[in-house]
Amino acid sequence: MLQRKVLYKLREWKNRKDKKCLVVQGARQVGKTYVIEYFGKTAYKEMLEINFKEMPSAKEIFSGDLDVDTLIMALRFRFPDKKIHPQNTLIFLDEIQECPEAITSLKFWTIDQRYDVIVSGSLLGIDYNRASSYPVGYVDYIKMYGLDFEEYLWNRNISGEMIEAVQKCFLNVKTIPENVHNQMMKYFREYIATGGMPEAVNSYISSQDFRDVDKIQRNLLMGYQYDIGHYANAEEKIKAEKCCLSLGKQLLDKENHKFQYKEVEKGGRAQKYYSSVEWLLRADIVSVCKRVTDIKYDLNDYARDDFFRLYVSDLSLLIAMRDFSMKQQIVENTFSGNTKGGLYETAIANILYKKGYDIFFYKNEKSQKEIDILIQRDGAVVPIEIKSSNAKATSLINVKKKHPEIDVAYKFVDGNMGIDENGIVTAPLYAAMFL
Repeated sequence: MLQRKVLYKLREWKNRKDKKCLVVQGARQVGKTYVIEYFGKTAYKEMLEINFKEMPSAKEIFSGDLDVDTLIMALRFRFPDKKIHPQNTLIFLDEIQECPEAITSLKFWTIDQRYDVIVSGSLLGIDYNRASSYPVGYVDYIKMYGLDFEEYLWNRNISGEMIEAVQKCFLNVKTIPENVHNQMMKYFREYIATGGMPEAVNSYISSQDFRDVDKIQRNLLMGYQYDIGHYANAEEKIKAEKCCLSLGKQLLDKENHKFQYKEVEKGGRAQKYYSSVEWLLRADIVSVCKRVTDIKYDLNDYARDDFFRLYVSDLSLLIAMRDFSMKQQIVENTFSGNTKGGLYETAIANILYKKGYDIFFYKNEKSQKEIDILIQRDGAVVPIEIKSSNAKATSLINVKKKHPEIDVAYKFVDGNMGIDENGIVTAPLYAAMFL
């Protein structure tokens, strides 16, 4: 069993008073079902699981009255081996998007308060035209992602104490011991090459064979392509797939990582493809980084919807868009140019996305000044530059001078900790997990 942070959130939910039904969201293959099953078996005396895709006949349970007593009677009749005792049984409804009546029933489970109910399902399966399907005010949400870098370290048997020691160096801007730093960079490159999908990570930890990882990553990408074809409407299927597969080129071949419709199709325009990009965002296949016209809080007030970057929601998908040799280049640190810059930028964006940040970037067309990533923390803007080498961060220096209200700026590099006379903190790439 891979160690996952979401288990802490599930335990917190279980211990709440007056808890609501819990919706665990996330894209396919991020480990939702596996984690919930593990939680149910270890935290409860009994778990009753219904997967509406595997057991479509179970929809009949929810076809009549939706009061809890009626539902419990129907469940006990369908599953005579289950006792379904209040507080002692976890009811897990998987692929719930296949049964709208089960979604409606969540209101009554929450009002009743006797039974713990967790539901899940691929975002790709949700009918986005029915966004109000989940009863407002009667459910709580947890978002799941692939493994972040800290989780990867846990599963590589790096102790929490060691991670905390490195974090302390980051927070105090002190040099990380060189042997520790080199090992952390080694693990970080492994993480980029492996991606965060649980199956790929588990395979590499078990076999140390990137050939097995490569097969899994390519199957994952094919699975996402299948889901686009299965769930997107006829008008969006081909366009959404083209937009998704163009990201390998958009992020790894170009110096400018702005999403360009012409890279999707020669002569491509927003009018044709914008709705497809929106579909990919809502399906959690990609995350967006919007350009802002000024570096001021609140960045959302300065964000442009028509000028943005797209990053795949997990590195596994991006790596699968290139041939096998790329993994060797990553691990051995022999790759360079736009590919190296694009990979590092995507990796940092991915770390921040999995931490729940909205990310932005700044570019001034006249001065050509550009900040790779901007986030907001404690009511302030934090500018971030990502460098494949420890080059001078001219744009960060200019931003700090122009915006004295900015307390701290970071330059993440393939190098160790430091701080310059402008107050710009240089940190190793992997240290982005401490933001």
